[in-house]
Amino acid sequence: MDTYKGLNQGILNKYMELDTKGKIQANYIWIDGSGKTLRSKTKTLDYEPETPEQLPIWNFDGSSTGQATGKNSDVYLHPVALFPDPFREGKHKLVLCETYTYDHKPTESNKRKSCKSVMELVKDSHP
Repeated sequence: MDTYKGLNQGILNKYMELDTKGKIQANYIWIDGSGKTLRSKTKTLDYEPETPEQLPIWNFDGSSTGQATGKNSDVYLHPVALFPDPFREGKHKLVLCETYTYDHKPTESNKRKSCKSVMELVKDSHP
């Protein structure tokens, strides 16, 4: 493992080498309401997902990230891309997500949804 600057290597190694007993850490990542900041939270799984569709939709309180207000502040994370986690190594995953409001509409900062729709319409176009 590479040396992490500023960290006590012995302590870091102790935690990086802990037996996860077959559990996988899936780090869900999304763009918050500012459209500039990445947020994340980690879910522990009993299986190794191979596609985004194998991951559960997850939610959080969007009022804390500028993505919702009022009494219906639930925002839902929809996994759309899955990559090996280069920081945790092993079978752990980075999960890129789209965000949706409580009523299943893309949040203001979810630009990927509309972009994907347009790209699908022009996929057979050539310059």
